[in-house]
Amino acid sequence: MTKITFVGAGSTVFAKNLLGDILSIPELAESEISLFDIDDERLHTSEIVAGKTAAAVGAMPTITATTDRRVALDGADHVITMFQVGGYEPSTVVDFEVPKQFGLRQTIADTLGIGGIMRALRTVPVLLDMQADMEELCDDATLLQYVNPMSINMWSLARAASPQSNISRIGLCHSVQHTSEQLAGDIGVPASEVRYRCAGINHMAFYLEFERRLADGTVEDLYPAIAEFAAAGNIPDRGDPTRDDGAASGLPDAVRYEMFQRLGYFVTESSEHFAEYTPYFIKRDRPDLIEKFGVPLDEYPVRCERQIAGWEDLRDEMEDPDSTIDVNPSVEYGASIIKAIETGEPTVVYGNVMNDQSGSGSTLISNLPTESCVEVPCLVDHNGIQPTTIGSIPPQLAAMMQTNINVHSLTVEALMTGDREHIYHAAMFDPHTAAELDLEQIWALVDTMLESHGDYIPETFRA
Repeated sequence: MTKITFVGAGSTVFAKNLLGDILSIPELAESEISLFDIDDERLHTSEIVAGKTAAAVGAMPTITATTDRRVALDGADHVITMFQVGGYEPSTVVDFEVPKQFGLRQTIADTLGIGGIMRALRTVPVLLDMQADMEELCDDATLLQYVNPMSINMWSLARAASPQSNISRIGLCHSVQHTSEQLAGDIGVPASEVRYRCAGINHMAFYLEFERRLADGTVEDLYPAIAEFAAAGNIPDRGDPTRDDGAASGLPDAVRYEMFQRLGYFVTESSEHFAEYTPYFIKRDRPDLIEKFGVPLDEYPVRCERQIAGWEDLRDEMEDPDSTIDVNPSVEYGASIIKAIETGEPTVVYGNVMNDQSGSGSTLISNLPTESCVEVPCLVDHNGIQPTTIGSIPPQLAAMMQTNINVHSLTVEALMTGDREHIYHAAMFDPHTAAELDLEQIWALVDTMLESHGDYIPETFRA
């Protein structure tokens, strides 16, 4: 029996979506599903939801729930991570409110910037403890890692792994497949007809090719259509990913279309994310830029507060003995990866893996650093996860990615060595932070953030 462990199963809605995908696959319908969370109350809700999800798709899994991570991991074939250390309160609130005191505003703050750095300092130690447990209890497992900041997390896991470890790791995000559907809709092409080749780093991968195969067998390059759409200026509002109904959030996609016109390639992550990965769009002395590009400052707290406000009603509905659950396919890669490994039926996904797969210095993306974490297409089958070698990407894209990789690298170095100085260095080289604050302000901000996060930050950084 295949054992699939959910670490952070209290993320009930996300767990439910993945479970619906997994249990809808006949070969996985009788799997052992082990749910782990440190929150008893949320775990209880997720256990109920898991049972209802199984019933909705006619599956007969064995479902267990535990607050003991080692029990959940013992003998697992696949481990899925989906947790947030420190939660909305206090940690996300600190990540947004303290920087504001220094004049630094953010939109999402989960991947880069001072917020992303602090989230990494809270998250990586937990991931490393979990990986050590996996090396002892399920060393042949596949780790499907969904937690942000993705690149820093995956890089740290690789650095800390035992040389003898057999754990296979892949970092998963849905920005590649989501954006391909959005772009297809923008230019009026059925998403099912689109083919693409994408590469880069998480939240900053670009479509190197975006095309479709016509009925006569020829291939049409769709980039001219995207350029025509961009030139027309009818920039769409995107759906809000926190809403189940997919209603428009009122967030214009102007940042990404602006960068497409400057770089010649379209990026996978949303405009609200991308605005804080660069120094061009959020400037406290340029409110006209905020207005022109519709940059939603403090967007992530707004989403969190909306979710929290609706949680009680949602939980009551999900726990109601008389209620049923609708299960619809998600766009997440998790279930297809597990199916491919278990059945041998191949699939291709976009995953975050280390650029140097062999330790030989031969890289997947040749003009990005050897030791960095990259996002590339990966073949998955009985042989596991097999990343695709891309070669060189356009130099302007590599240059932009390098500005973010600098932050990843220095944050990982701080985590691996315990050297607090590298936290300042990571913030110093962050594009948005450096564009807004001087060096004295950056140092003072880091000090204040480390103190404000308290015990969620490793003690070595709080000395």
